[in-house]
Amino acid sequence: MILVLLGPPGAGKGTQANLLTKQRSLVQLSTGDMLRAAVAAGTALGRKAGAIMERGELVPDDLVIGLIAERLDQGDAGQGYILDGFPRTIAQAEALDRLLVERGKQLDRVIEMKVDDDALVERITGRFACAHCGEGYHDPYKMPKVPGVCDRCGGTNFVRRKDDTEEVVRARLKAYHAQTEPLIGYYKAQGKLRGVDGMADIALVQKAINQALDPPEGAHKPPNSPG
Repeated sequence: MILVLLGPPGAGKGTQANLLTKQRSLVQLSTGDMLRAAVAAGTALGRKAGAIMERGELVPDDLVIGLIAERLDQGDAGQGYILDGFPRTIAQAEALDRLLVERGKQLDRVIEMKVDDDALVERITGRFACAHCGEGYHDPYKMPKVPGVCDRCGGTNFVRRKDDTEEVVRARLKAYHAQTEPLIGYYKAQGKLRGVDGMADIALVQKAINQALDPPEGAHKPPNSPG
């Protein structure tokens, strides 16, 4: 099974992808994680992408497609892939279709995680993490039990991502609406799109995604129905 999780930054794609990897033995391909790793490693791609990401702009297609193509050839697919953060544009979607065809595969399903912009800004700008163990927190929704002390490791240093400011988040949302929303129509036309409420509780979102991936028990698809 090959899936795409579609939604703006902070919609919870990474959280749901992590849950799906455990449930279905899928490999999570997060372009955000791969790009941040390239930035941290100081690779040529990372140096090009780093400044672009800090401005809240989308990384150019050629850089992202090259990264995905290399990753697809690493041979650890398990039962399939979850693509998190890719594709972001119609050009990337068409490139993904070509990459999969070249490898004798096809995209099975696209899950759109629907969210509210203002609520998303609050969700993203409030998040921070323990600098030592990486445990995630959020003000005001998930603060350490003891102020200033990590629940997991007892660390006292916390960090926030540079791109988690309201200005950058709104720039990323603007880019998403302009460049990524057209994918909704693209995948709807292919019969692969399913939508879920991304603002719901994590467990409810997880349940909705599983229902979108698996037809109800005893249900029968009509002839030639998608996926």
